[in-house]
Amino acid sequence: MRIGIVSQFYPPEPAVIPGGLARELANRGHEVRVLTAFPNYPDGRIYPGYRQRWGVREGGPQLSVRRVPIYPSHDGSALRRAGNFLSYSVSSSAAGLRYLAGVEAIYVYHPPATAASAAILSRVLRGTPLLLHVQDIWPESVTASSMVPDGLVGRLVDRTLAGGMRRLYRCADAIVALSPAMGQLLVERGADPERVRVVLNWANEDLFQPRPTTVAARTAIGYRGRCTVMFAGNMGPFQRIDIAVRAAAALPDLIDLVLVGSGTEERSVRRLAEELGATNVRFLGRRRPDEMADLYAAADFQLVMLRDLPALRGTVPSKLQAALACGRPVLVAARGDVATLVESAQVGLTCLPEDVPALVNIFVAAAGMGESERSALSRRARLLYQERMSRRAGVDQLEDVLTKLCGGRVRS
Repeated sequence: MRIGIVSQFYPPEPAVIPGGLARELANRGHEVRVLTAFPNYPDGRIYPGYRQRWGVREGGPQLSVRRVPIYPSHDGSALRRAGNFLSYSVSSSAAGLRYLAGVEAIYVYHPPATAASAAILSRVLRGTPLLLHVQDIWPESVTASSMVPDGLVGRLVDRTLAGGMRRLYRCADAIVALSPAMGQLLVERGADPERVRVVLNWANEDLFQPRPTTVAARTAIGYRGRCTVMFAGNMGPFQRIDIAVRAAAALPDLIDLVLVGSGTEERSVRRLAEELGATNVRFLGRRRPDEMADLYAAADFQLVMLRDLPALRGTVPSKLQAALACGRPVLVAARGDVATLVESAQVGLTCLPEDVPALVNIFVAAAGMGESERSALSRRARLLYQERMSRRAGVDQLEDVLTKLCGGRVRS
């Protein structure tokens, strides 16, 4: 098949799904054309070695990448973030008129929803089928963040985005959701249930694999011979890392909490840890992706946190796949599919979100586990990933959807 992939984010950015899909489809013999922006995520600065200009192409005939200019910004400003999203929408639509001509189907990675503009234009002008891969629920992921003010402006943004999303869902020829609850929510918001399919995300398998525990990694996380829980990822408004800090502060002699990463809430969480005198909470800052599997192996559990919002109950954070790919057990403070998945596969412990006493309880339970019990959790974690979340399993399903959109025509 000739497949177009439209994604604002793409490697060398940490864009595991569109990057992995493009490479795997090309390896399977399909011709893939990627339409993306110049890399600038997560710092909002164009990566070294890139200079924004028109007409930049990379790769070859089997997998080609066209990069278009973008307004680079990923801070907390609503205006600058809107400029970031809309600039890609405009430049990708202009470039896509010619670049996407001749493809038999177009895959769109969402968020942001504005990334679908080029695919919608091709669908209107040429009838090219559109596959929308939904990773995030709009408008809630926008309006529930600190970027959008309350009051009249917030309500106006919510109504505008909600109406746009309903039209997008109805326009798409196929929609892939990353969890059952998200798929059901999309149907409730206007998507045709016959067009919705659930495909679990995968991790970056070049980086996340089971690793032996090393002295260097344990030194890096400050391991002290007791139960160590690690949170690795974005510290933003949807994670409520302050809850984890408060729970850890209540158990100063039982567990250590290691926080790896950064985000808009990092500064306030650091202040909270200082105010509570939580000497068992350590901040490692951002680390290179190629360091993370070793750090995972040095901790006993990986922590997944999500706010208690209806729109987040269908979210399966990428840190879960990364942990399971490494064969690491997890502690989950969330509602919805992520908790159901962990409970049903018996790969960790769960509790209600935004509840300090509940999180304290599973910290205590985790600390009380013996080595054999943790090893059993680890084995089940790796097995769950291989059977249901691997890149091979995910691309198999996406390729099947794309083949159906192309009418079953696969060129030899």
